[in-house]
Amino acid sequence: MSRGGDGAAGGGGSAGGGESVLRGDPAARLGRGGTPGSEGPDISVLIPARDEERRIGPCLRAVLADPAVTEVIVVDDESSDGTARLAAASGATVVRGRPLPDGWVGKQWALHQGLREARGEIVVTLDADTRPRPGLFGALAAALGNHDLVSAGPRFVCDGLAEQALHASFLATLVYRFGPIGPPAPPPPHRVVANGQCLAFRREAMRRADGFARIRGHMTDDVALARTLAADGWRVGFLDAGGLLEVDMHESAAEVWREWGRSLPLRDVTRPAWQAADLAVVWLAAALPALRLAAGRPTRLDLTLLTVRVLLTTALRRSYARPGAGVMLSFLLDPVTAVRLTQATLRPVRTWRSRAYGLGRPAAAGAVTCGARPAPPDRIAAR
Repeated sequence: MSRGGDGAAGGGGSAGGGESVLRGDPAARLGRGGTPGSEGPDISVLIPARDEERRIGPCLRAVLADPAVTEVIVVDDESSDGTARLAAASGATVVRGRPLPDGWVGKQWALHQGLREARGEIVVTLDADTRPRPGLFGALAAALGNHDLVSAGPRFVCDGLAEQALHASFLATLVYRFGPIGPPAPPPPHRVVANGQCLAFRREAMRRADGFARIRGHMTDDVALARTLAADGWRVGFLDAGGLLEVDMHESAAEVWREWGRSLPLRDVTRPAWQAADLAVVWLAAALPALRLAAGRPTRLDLTLLTVRVLLTTALRRSYARPGAGVMLSFLLDPVTAVRLTQATLRPVRTWRSRAYGLGRPAAAGAVTCGARPAPPDRIAAR
């Protein structure tokens, strides 16, 4: 679940969020890739970018220095700053994005164009604010031996007390709603989550699925893609990247509130009944116990739920590059987080980076499919 809508991961979406939270299954972690120089598949890295001149530099330097990467493609989505110039000077191939067609959200349109230019057998998409470490791309390629679409949960860089506390409180809601990362059994397609900040798939399989076109109108693009392909029969994995990936999503608590808070409800990929159930879980299991504790009137059940929340807070520390007091204090903000999720569910915002999209829900949003359903990937050929 990434940061939000057009050109960043709207979602994070998911839940464009959904991130590395708890390790429910040790096998749900990325192993380190092969050693430099070891034989492996050709890997193309796609980075959609709109006005990312201030953020993209560290990502480009890391990707271009990784010997596992065959090519780096930056799709410049009509940036008004020096994004394209910086990317070209760094050594990346720059694809100048064409004007946004009606019905498309910018990130999907950029990835759709980039996929047509990619030559690698495997394609990895990264947001501009990611910081990949050596071994990430080999690990993602290896994970595709057991999955058709892999999403990696990062370590988050949150440098202020308020920013980290609010971010961790938002992150906790994903665990309450969807459980720990890497569940023992795959969830049903309508409950699959993903992190669009880092995705990996086989190029030809995605081209046949026409995945980005089928979710063209979704702000929560990462979860929409994962659920659409899971419904097609794709094996979707959401794996903990461990120390192989860091993401510096936001610059302040205000930006966390504004950008991540609006996408976490996953409103445009979740049926109304599930939205209501998800909100009820957050309010009843997290927000109300904290409120009653603050009022000095906690019940025994409240104290039990708060104990569970403290244990979760301890686990959440592994999701941060530099965990501090903000993570441990995050439960105090759970009532505020519940208010933000409720607000974003009832009054959704469909704007991103100076673009405004229609307020209507995408067609077939409940099923998050668009167009004919292709066959699942040919797994024998893929291996």
